Amino acid sequence: MTHTIGIIMNGVTGRMGTNQHLLRSIVAIIEQGGVKISADEIIMPDPILVGRNKAKLEALGKQSGITKFTTDLDSVLADPHFQIYFDAQVTGRRAPAVKKAILAGKHIYCEKPTGTTTEEALELYELATAAGLKNGVVQDKLWLPGMLKLKRLMESGFFGKILSVRGEFGYWVFEGHSIPAQRPSWNYRKEDDGGIIVDMLCHWRYVLDNLFGKVKAVSCLGATHIPERIDENGKPYSCTADDACYATFELEGDVIAQFNSSWTVRVRRDDLLTLQVDGTKGSAVAGLRECYTQHYGNTPKPVWNPDIAQPIPFFDGWAKVPEQENFDNAFKAQWELFLKHVVKDTPFPWDLKAGARGVQLAEKGIESWEKRQWVTIDEL
Repeated sequence: MTHTIGIIMNGVTGRMGTNQHLLRSIVAIIEQGGVKISADEIIMPDPILVGRNKAKLEALGKQSGITKFTTDLDSVLADPHFQIYFDAQVTGRRAPAVKKAILAGKHIYCEKPTGTTTEEALELYELATAAGLKNGVVQDKLWLPGMLKLKRLMESGFFGKILSVRGEFGYWVFEGHSIPAQRPSWNYRKEDDGGIIVDMLCHWRYVLDNLFGKVKAVSCLGATHIPERIDENGKPYSCTADDACYATFELEGDVIAQFNSSWTVRVRRDDLLTLQVDGTKGSAVAGLRECYTQHYGNTPKPVWNPDIAQPIPFFDGWAKVPEQENFDNAFKAQWELFLKHVVKDTPFPWDLKAGARGVQLAEKGIESWEKRQWVTIDEL
């Protein structure tokens, strides 16, 4: 039996939508013969590309092999063949389009942030739930090989009691005066819903909630380190949104988490994102794909002495976690779970309410920055 599922893919002409959601997820699923449920049952996606620029859609269709595309969202929302609405537009356009799709009776799967305010994001969850529609939010980092290796270590009791989590994320985004920028200009304009706090605290919320414990409180300091950048048309513009964020989180279970997120940092670490987890019995450092551990019995005993060269080669005391599993693309893995959720009603806890929690943490982070104080995170 083949379950053919029509998917409206809105806003996938952008970098993330094209590469991760279309080419490496939906197209990859089609090329592998669908999502296998059993020996004689599969789910086959049937996508249609939606956007505002016909030329871009046509080019993307040729690149991906997806023949269906349109600039008329209302027409496909009215078509019963398309059961799922997916949204990867810029943040400000997402909630109105998702709301329209809910009213059209479509199951919802979308990128984050799911709204510009917690109230807006929570309303989407309430509307979808009241309508009896399946709904989910992309929380891709949970399926990264590095994060999954951390999870396996936790499941085996490797860490003992977890004490703290330290996250370092970011890289240098060029300003555009000489070398072109590698991120869109709206990311650095608050009036266009830009800013790294809004962008990244949504990610850290689901990483912390799902792996280490629910976030209870946040202390956050934002900064706009680069005051002027060059846009896509070669024109200078003032940066009104934060390009760096320094946050501390209090989690359930007395775990302390710290995350530095920055588009104004040069990388001298294992990856663009690294998470160090320290516990009573051992520690681990995970990147996007690799993970290194140091057990209690392998922990060196340094003595502070700045008058001599450091005698301990600290990096040598860490062991690389071997490849014990085959890991698929993180976005594709979650897409497959959502398709099974729609067709077979299998569990999918990463819903629009989880998306609203991410928006909530970003709002509370900004509130903490403005007030210069710790802010409690209430349960939605």
